[in-house]
Amino acid sequence: MSAKRKPSEVLAASRRRDSLAKRAKVLAVVDEMAGRGDAVTFASVAKAAGVSNWLVYAEGVREHIEAARKKQAGQPRRDARSGMSSSPASLKTDLELSKQQITALRAERDQLKAALQRQLGQQLDQVGAADLVARVDKLTRQHAELTAERDTLRREKTELEERLAETEEDLAAARSSLRRMIRAENAGVDRA
Repeated sequence: MSAKRKPSEVLAASRRRDSLAKRAKVLAVVDEMAGRGDAVTFASVAKAAGVSNWLVYAEGVREHIEAARKKQAGQPRRDARSGMSSSPASLKTDLELSKQQITALRAERDQLKAALQRQLGQQLDQVGAADLVARVDKLTRQHAELTAERDTLRREKTELEERLAETEEDLAAARSSLRRMIRAENAGVDRA
């Protein structure tokens, strides 16, 4: 039988096992991320492994993460050779296709806009036609009333002009008669 260990020894042994398990987990996560091509950073490793940021910077772990990062730094050149990244020609093709799609979408937008304008115009015409008919009827009635009023005023004017002409004739006759009377009176006063 082994000697009974102190609680502090049990706790220290438990912490060592826990630390070794966490370190092994971090190293496995680094290898997985590097194998998948994910960006290896201290924060992403800590998050993926579910450990504290302190542990990923600890001696023995930090060196492993730095080595994976250095390895990834040279990776893009190999990706381009192996066809894992886009070539300038494929990017140009994608850009050209995108431009064509944008042109087609703009044309479709313009067609839809024109169709909507026509439809709104027809709706306005239909609503406006009823209003215009009512307005034309009202204006026609007003025109008839004003024409009748104009004709009445013309008749009154003609009657007034005739009366004025008669009055002017009467006035001219009265003046003429008054002149004769004044002459006759003046002639009678001179004789006396």
